[in-house]
Amino acid sequence: MTPIEPATRRIPVRGLTLNVAEAGPADGPLTVLLHGFPETWSGWRHQIGPLAAAGLRVVAPDQRGYGLSSRPEGIKAYHLDRLAGDVIGLADALGHERIRLVGHDWGGLVAWWVASHHPDRLERVAILNAPHPDVFGAYARRHPSQALRSFYVGLFQLPGLPEALLRAGDCAALRRALTSSSRTGAFSPDDLDLYAAAWRRPGAITAMLNWYRALRLPRQPAPAPILPPVLVLWGERDTALERGLAAESLRLCAQGAVRYFPDATHWLQHEEPEAVNAALIGFLTASAEAQA
Repeated sequence: MTPIEPATRRIPVRGLTLNVAEAGPADGPLTVLLHGFPETWSGWRHQIGPLAAAGLRVVAPDQRGYGLSSRPEGIKAYHLDRLAGDVIGLADALGHERIRLVGHDWGGLVAWWVASHHPDRLERVAILNAPHPDVFGAYARRHPSQALRSFYVGLFQLPGLPEALLRAGDCAALRRALTSSSRTGAFSPDDLDLYAAAWRRPGAITAMLNWYRALRLPRQPAPAPILPPVLVLWGERDTALERGLAAESLRLCAQGAVRYFPDATHWLQHEEPEAVNAALIGFLTASAEAQA
């Protein structure tokens, strides 16, 4: 079978412009894939073709601040409410009332937030190695080992210094963060060069860091329970996030399930694409009868 290559375009969304990659039948169920830090839409390069071949209309945006999408200034522009609003705005721009949503890492946090605050807009949601935002803080306070794993979040709050560290040596620290926390071969030199080209864009690293800095801004707790069906896929060798966060997040779900990948790290969609794709396709294409 000839691989399906996505097309890219830029779409106006609520005062911003989002760069998106698209593939799949125009009349297929709209399925939005949200990447995390420090990737772009190409973090889903192993998933876009197979999901499109399964009949889904796949749209993978560069989220705000990343890649070729708009980079609004200021920390408030990266509040979770704004990030979730981008997803709803993208669905509106594409003319869809309801969508299927998949998120990894920060994209997973956004997906959780959309599922919590806009349940009527989602058919179902899949999360890869990302906790619900409302459970992370309490979990870290109860589990010092998780707090230690998350030390970099505090570092990212500092002004200026994180940008300097991450830009140095053609973004050597970001390259190293990906390769040192993943299985050998998960990211090729070409993959890293492609990401580095995005990181070098003016204002990109500050915008990426502002996602973390906005975590300190006040927000209302999300309503519970989460109503759309949820599937969590979790690589157990994640160096940043403990397995227990998956179970804590599922406690908030009316219909939730988790599948663990014992040999995968935080980057499971790169390391075990066939298994991840099969799980996503089975979940995202389930019939309404099966959902009920």
